[in-house]
Amino acid sequence: MIVLDITIVNIALPSAQKDLGISDADRQWVITAYTLAFGGLLLLGGRLGDLFGRKRVFTVGLLGFALASALGGAAVDPSMLFGARALQGAFGALLAPSALGLLSTTFSDPKERSTAFGIFGAIAAGGAAIGFITGGLLTEYLNWRWCLFVNSPIAVATAFAAFSVLQRDHIAKGRRIKLDLPGALLGCGGLLAIVFGTSEAVTRGWSDGLVIGSLLLGVALLALFVLVEKRSSHPLLPIHIVADRNRGGGALAVGLAMVGMFGLFLFLTYYLQAIKHFSPVVAGLSFLPMTGAIVISSTGFAARLMTRVPSRNLIGPGLLLAACGMAWLTQMKVDSPWAAMVLPAELLLGFGMGLVFMPSMSLATLGVAPNEAGAASATINSAQQVGGSFGTALLNTIAASATATYLGTRLASDPAVRAQGAVHGYVVATWVAMGVLILAALVAFVMVDHRPAPGEATTVPGGAAAESAQPAREAATHRAPAAAVDGKPTDKARAAAPSDRQRTG
Repeated sequence: MIVLDITIVNIALPSAQKDLGISDADRQWVITAYTLAFGGLLLLGGRLGDLFGRKRVFTVGLLGFALASALGGAAVDPSMLFGARALQGAFGALLAPSALGLLSTTFSDPKERSTAFGIFGAIAAGGAAIGFITGGLLTEYLNWRWCLFVNSPIAVATAFAAFSVLQRDHIAKGRRIKLDLPGALLGCGGLLAIVFGTSEAVTRGWSDGLVIGSLLLGVALLALFVLVEKRSSHPLLPIHIVADRNRGGGALAVGLAMVGMFGLFLFLTYYLQAIKHFSPVVAGLSFLPMTGAIVISSTGFAARLMTRVPSRNLIGPGLLLAACGMAWLTQMKVDSPWAAMVLPAELLLGFGMGLVFMPSMSLATLGVAPNEAGAASATINSAQQVGGSFGTALLNTIAASATATYLGTRLASDPAVRAQGAVHGYVVATWVAMGVLILAALVAFVMVDHRPAPGEATTVPGGAAAESAQPAREAATHRAPAAAVDGKPTDKARAAAPSDRQRTG
């Protein structure tokens, strides 16, 4: 449902923009408000799941998501729509890490884990496909508002199912550790400031005081966030989670990859509908090859190879393959045929990203203690969503500037010239996206050095019991001596230390 809500709104965006009178500079906020709130609050949402129980947080997130979707569908002006989308993102930040955390604590056998994550990726890709098609059908035969209304019955039905099916897992009030509120304020504030500054650059320019001030404020808040987390006894994001080169490298690679991918969705949607004059339904169907390629790549190749080859041998080549798809799109013109231009690029991007997502998601929770699974899950989700939000804002800025420069020396009143200017802006932004994907591949090759080992587990088994541990025992997790693999301490050994000490005592 979370993935569906991103793609379904992409298809409905042109109609919503026209109906509510949203400007070209502000249209990105329909996407960015969601991804910004989602990415900015994921760390907090993940930690809340660790402290109060994933079933409880998951159910609250679903009901809140249903309410926010109904408000968005009833929007009467741009501000109401932007606010509802931000509210959707906030409740989505409760859903995503709880779902991935439940998955990671349930499956510890390597083969089962790879199968589970493969299915997880296929469902996510299937949600994108359903979003594109459903968005087109609802927009064309009803109106764009139903692209938001449709979430409410799905979310309410899932909440009832979660209440009935999921096991009770919350920690007793007297055994919960304190929530790191200073870390939450600094981390979320820093991410919000950076994406806000990037988005305002669309209309104000990069040299504007507000833009520069927002970016500098964001960097300063994130720097303070790191310092606070190092000193906190119960950090929102335990530093050892991201300090691990595999988890950190995987998250950074995914974040950079999403910079290009989210911008691509926005540009292709407008290219197909505004330039090629595809109907919303046809535009939605035209994205299916990419979605199908992701499903085949993730379940048919990545899920089977994750336990056999080093992770960098999947993530790096996958990113380079996606970069080839971007390179193909740089040749896009107003009269380019879809089958010869868009289709090959979609297939390359789909097969490439299918090799990236599954190993990266697996690395995110590899060897993490159950009482930190939510924070670890939120880390990779934060990188993904913040990368998407930042990429949408950045690439929209670059495309708008390139289009304005192109039209500045030509007859802008001519519709054909305006179409050529828009495509020129898309192409310039696509070149930048290709460079970001190549950088992501370089990061993966340099930082990720994980090699699958027999008996490797995502988390320490016995999640429910471990999550009920007293705060003192949870704190001992970070002080316990760790075993070593190839001379390096492992998080899995660190996570297992409390139970060892209990047996010794």
